[in-house]
Amino acid sequence: MFHDGARRRSVALLTTGVLALPAVAACGASEEGNVPAAAQDLAPTPRDLVANGSTLTWAIDAVPGTLNAYQADADTGTTRVAGAVLPALFTLDDKGRPQANPDYLESAEVVEREPRQVVVYRLNQKAVWSDGREIGAPDFAAQWRALRGKDPAYWTARNAGYDRIAKVERGKDDLEVQVTFDKPYAEWRSLFTPLYPKDVMGTPDSFNDSARTTLKNTAGPFSLKKVDRKSGDITLVRNPRWWGDQPKLDQLVFRKVAPKNRTKALTAGRVDLAQVAPGEAERISLARRDKGAKGPLAHGPGAGRTPADALMSWAVAHGTEQEAAESEQLAREQTREAVVAYAAEQKSLGAYEVRKALEPSFTQLALNGADGPLADERVRRAVARALDRKELAETVLKPLGLPAQPVGSHLALAGQDAYEDASDALGSQDTAEARALLAEAGWKPGQGAARPKNAGASGEPAEGAEGEEAVGDSGNEDRPGDDGGEYIVGEDDGKSGARGGPMLPGAVAAGQGAALWRQADVVARQDGDGKTEQGAHAQQGGPPGAYAPKGTAAPKESESPGAEGAEGAEGAAGPLAKDGLALTLRFVVPSGAGSEQLRAVADKIAEQLEKIGVTTAMKKVPSSGYFTDHVASGQYDMALYSWPGTAYPATDGRPIHAKPVPAADGSLNVAQNYTRVGTDRIDQLFDQAVGELDDGARKKLIKEADARIWAVAGAIPLYQRPELVAARPSVANAGAFGFATPRYQDIGFLKKGAKPGKQDRKSGS
Repeated sequence: MFHDGARRRSVALLTTGVLALPAVAACGASEEGNVPAAAQDLAPTPRDLVANGSTLTWAIDAVPGTLNAYQADADTGTTRVAGAVLPALFTLDDKGRPQANPDYLESAEVVEREPRQVVVYRLNQKAVWSDGREIGAPDFAAQWRALRGKDPAYWTARNAGYDRIAKVERGKDDLEVQVTFDKPYAEWRSLFTPLYPKDVMGTPDSFNDSARTTLKNTAGPFSLKKVDRKSGDITLVRNPRWWGDQPKLDQLVFRKVAPKNRTKALTAGRVDLAQVAPGEAERISLARRDKGAKGPLAHGPGAGRTPADALMSWAVAHGTEQEAAESEQLAREQTREAVVAYAAEQKSLGAYEVRKALEPSFTQLALNGADGPLADERVRRAVARALDRKELAETVLKPLGLPAQPVGSHLALAGQDAYEDASDALGSQDTAEARALLAEAGWKPGQGAARPKNAGASGEPAEGAEGEEAVGDSGNEDRPGDDGGEYIVGEDDGKSGARGGPMLPGAVAAGQGAALWRQADVVARQDGDGKTEQGAHAQQGGPPGAYAPKGTAAPKESESPGAEGAEGAEGAAGPLAKDGLALTLRFVVPSGAGSEQLRAVADKIAEQLEKIGVTTAMKKVPSSGYFTDHVASGQYDMALYSWPGTAYPATDGRPIHAKPVPAADGSLNVAQNYTRVGTDRIDQLFDQAVGELDDGARKKLIKEADARIWAVAGAIPLYQRPELVAARPSVANAGAFGFATPRYQDIGFLKKGAKPGKQDRKSGS
């Protein structure tokens, strides 16, 4: 997995279904520290048991718009191709740790820290481009000049890290590259991966245009043979100049298969490897279970019909009412055809197996703090404290047989060196505390006016919305079963609306915010043994979750007027209002196929918020515009989307959590902080961390930054995303990679009679 120097792309979680798959055991703590929550699943096999030759076809969502990984429209397909054909100086292991790649580097180290940081790369003397030229300082220098951000003619996505370099030059010989920094850069291993040749990076024209469609000069185990945009195939072949372990495959084909067409492609045998949604994974698991079984399948079309249903259908089909009989006969014939087609598909799907792990990315609940109710951090904290994150994680991961632990950090994932659970800076689920926060913020029991239909986050009509119908609205928009429109949870969804008595305010002292910041300091200063550094701030802290000042309790239902007959603390609270407006939050969710799982999580969140008196207005919008038209533009109160994990949290975390600043034109520059919530102190901590060369000190800064991100409650990490991959059982060294960078030269098919076993990454037959 390359460090994506081009951009950090947010990805809406679009997954489906409920699945019963064999469980993957959760990894626990070890003497070595953090371990991934679930191991990768690759069918690891020594190279001598992998056959030479043949072609493997790997499904990707689309033919990438560019092959230049440093352009804004680079995507997963770009990363896959670049990973197989270009130098990666550092790759990631199964714990997400950068490792020097011996195919390109003999060594890479910081040789000086004062007066300026100097890194020396010692290159593998065999490393050459496909035109025969040695990889060297001219390539490093060209990439630095293109990406440092000083020449606007280069259409780069960003310049993080490269803008801190003062010069790149040849070392003591052609195999040595010396990089001198103007400002210290701790995450220097993120640079020059992937490395492009100087003929791509040397001029704006070649950078902007030529590398979008082809890569003539490469230096990986594979070379690019052809990009066929009509058929959707990208064909890679063995690089004849490759000096490392020879690829096991003759050809590696990346084939365009849209997610909605994966089942069709699998049943037709058009791919050997494909990431799939939970529903497809379930079908594959059932197909393998049913191999050799006789009789009709116990799942699929018509499987839920009872004997009584079948008898009634037969009676109607053979009855005296001609119109009803004809209709039923047609329905029975269609069901028979569907059963036959489904059975044939299942037989074909039995040729695959599901490999699964946890993807190096996590889904979060974003709370838009730009304006409206969520501009008040007490309301954001209340929403966060109402969430049962464990339940939400289990909703997605438990049916898949994957460990269902909530993510405890915004900046790292379980298994990575930087991972520490800092969620205590905000606190665990506590309905009473959440209600108390809302009361302190002035939200009182009672009915209020609804927000305008086309409102933005603030409740005011969105720009351009006047006189227009909202995206996805229709004449039946209030029916929750429809793909578009809006409905109020508990009112328009057919639920019983059991709100009990009103949420009752109580005394919550005004010092609560300051106490929370002190708690963030406490969490940030805890060392690995759970001990706390003693300092001016730490001494003022309290136990995790105790955010109201000492002696202040959350209100009890029975202490306030109108509490009689109210439900208990975990029951639904009555509606709340302030200044004549109801506390209703617009929850934007994608409506398309493949987003069922995301909507299920949203429904769970709405149920949990109902317990504290927060009304949720679900707004279904087309999946194609979900992120760009709503999340990125700020037209939401709550939204679910995902961030990829990173081995470089100081570099990649800052634009996601940086405090928005006014732009020259009066607009708000949010970078990638789509929650619009941040603080100067968080920015300062990132700036300190990125320049801190001491690993231990940098880790403390990252932890403090994470604790403060939890405290402002703009983004609430929920769960690590599942990674489900359909693979032919004979495919070796590929599948659910987890954190690890694919080693493309090891991927192939098992020799006849061979079985997968533990792979030694250094084996080289």
